[in-house]
Amino acid sequence: MKIIVQTPGGLGEILQSARKARGMTQAQAAAHLGIGQPRLSALETTGTAGLSLEQMLALFALYELELCVQSREAPATGKGGSAGAAAPEW
Repeated sequence: MKIIVQTPGGLGEILQSARKARGMTQAQAAAHLGIGQPRLSALETTGTAGLSLEQMLALFALYELELCVQSREAPATGKGGSAGAAAPEW
C-alpha cells in the first residue's frame, strides 16, 4: 500500500495504525525505542513534527514500514504534455 504523507498529523495517524496492526501497545513500542509511552503517544497525535529522523526510521523498522522518497510528477496539461516544473512545496 502506498500512502502519501503531507502533514505531521498524517504521519502520526500512519504510525498509530501501523502499531495497532502489529498488535503492539504504546508502552511496548516505546520500550523498543527507549522512550516513554507519553512521548510515543505525543508522536502519534500532535508531536510528529518533533520526531527525529532516527526515531522515525526506528518506528518504521519496528512496524515493518519503509520510507520511499520520489519526485512529484508534473501535472498533465491535458494535451499530452506537461505543465512545466513547479517549485517543490517543502
